[in-house]
Amino acid sequence: MPQLFDVPGWSVAEPTASGSKSEKSGKKRKRPTSDTSSKLLSAELNLEKLMDKLRESTKPDQGQKAESSSKFSLGKSKKGKKQSQDKSKSQPEAPLTREISLPKPLQPTGRLSKEKRRSFQESRPEKRQKVRHSVDAPQALPPPRTQSKSASPDSEANLTVMQKSMRASLEGAKFRMINENLYKSDSQAAVQMMQEDPTVYREYHTGFRHQVQSWPTNPVQQYISLLKSYPPRTVIADLGCGDAALARGLLPEGLIVLSFDLISDGMYVVEADACTKIPLPGSEPELQPGMGEAQITDVVVCSLSLMNTNWPNCLREAWRILKPSGELQIAEVASRFTDVKEFEKVVSSIGFRLSKKDDRNSHFTLFEFEKITRKPYSEKEWAKITQRSSVLKPCEYKRR
Repeated sequence: MPQLFDVPGWSVAEPTASGSKSEKSGKKRKRPTSDTSSKLLSAELNLEKLMDKLRESTKPDQGQKAESSSKFSLGKSKKGKKQSQDKSKSQPEAPLTREISLPKPLQPTGRLSKEKRRSFQESRPEKRQKVRHSVDAPQALPPPRTQSKSASPDSEANLTVMQKSMRASLEGAKFRMINENLYKSDSQAAVQMMQEDPTVYREYHTGFRHQVQSWPTNPVQQYISLLKSYPPRTVIADLGCGDAALARGLLPEGLIVLSFDLISDGMYVVEADACTKIPLPGSEPELQPGMGEAQITDVVVCSLSLMNTNWPNCLREAWRILKPSGELQIAEVASRFTDVKEFEKVVSSIGFRLSKKDDRNSHFTLFEFEKITRKPYSEKEWAKITQRSSVLKPCEYKRR
């Protein structure tokens, strides 16, 4: 009868009649005593150990497959290098035929940037030529004329049309500002302004010359035409002469022209404040009516020069330096008169009589007065005459 738990190499003993001993011996597991069974058991154990070793050896082989391959390749390369070194040691060294070039010196960054900039400019030659052509366009103008000492350093020939227009606008604006300041201040303030900044005088008369070009007629030219017919050696005093245009026009005709203004030009113009003192001989009556003494002037011209608020003092000086029955020529802007008749009365109170008046021009009114006898005035009476200067309004310009 087959046993239920029949395991090879193991055997279960049969139950015996002896009670306690048989039960004891049945509970214990005993090794088989036979040789064949012991051999089979040892073979099975050896087989199990071998299988366990195989299982343990297969696990690291799979995880370290890539590592072993890389180690193998590295080892191979090292081995190859070693072999090549051994070969090179065994062979004699050949002399070097190629020279090793030295490294190029570093260039500064600024030089590189200039070269890049130059290459960039050379890549755009057409645009550079167009710009240069537009700037150098005024080369076709005639050669510049020789300028006087008083001319500005900037030559008109070197300016473009737009620059000339902008320059004319700037000069016109400066002229209007200075002109308005002169009309609204007395002569002492004007002298101080010119002395503090001598360029104001030059800028004013530069703008004045541009202003004259827009006038239908120039009063100075009318006086040149009129006085040209006077006898030679006639002494003419031009008060507020500007750039001495009257002297330049009449001196070649044999007339003597003495030009006075706030700033001297070193040639024609004598520096003087005509409202304070003109450096010419003459006197006023002291105790009784008269015409004064020691005068040498035949004609006094005030062409657009009664500007300051104390302009009656200029006519007082004109009376002092004029010979008896001498002429006073006045040209003034027509829009300045608040009342022409009142203006004539103020001039007459200083010691003049109206001889002629020309108001045909839309821009200017011309007067001719003759010096007459007058009584002496105190300083208080002169102050009252000066207060009547408002009959001439200041020239004001619209703000642009």
